Amino acid sequence: MSFGKDHYLFIKPDLRIPVSEIVWSFNPSGGPGGQHANKSNTRVEAELAITRLTEIDGHTKSLLIEKIGESLRVVEDSTRSQNRNRKKAVHRIEKILIDALHVEKKRKPTKPSRSSNEKRLQVKKRRSKLKADRKPPEIN
Repeated sequence: MSFGKDHYLFIKPDLRIPVSEIVWSFNPSGGPGGQHANKSNTRVEAELAITRLTEIDGHTKSLLIEKIGESLRVVEDSTRSQNRNRKKAVHRIEKILIDALHVEKKRKPTKPSRSSNEKRLQVKKRRSKLKADRKPPEIN
């Protein structure tokens, strides 16, 4: 997957953000790894400035700013490959944006149906009888 102008983050069916709006920076990843870790810039930092997004409407932008902030920054260095780390960073950004725009439906309180209530009481009676049968018989 190359990250050219024709690639997008698909957030909702009517909302997509071009990957070209992400600002990338690359550094050597820390930790063990010897020569490869010391010479390769595999650590990826991806930053998406939400305030500067051009392809989303004002309401969506304000909602994202409210939940995430003015910019979203993701750091990925879990693999030895810069390209795989870039893909992981893009997927993390996509998931964060999707989660931020997800709106929970308000629950409508409902009464339990008569049959569900009767079923619940039958289960309670059955369980009660099972436990009562475990007791030793009473001696008068």
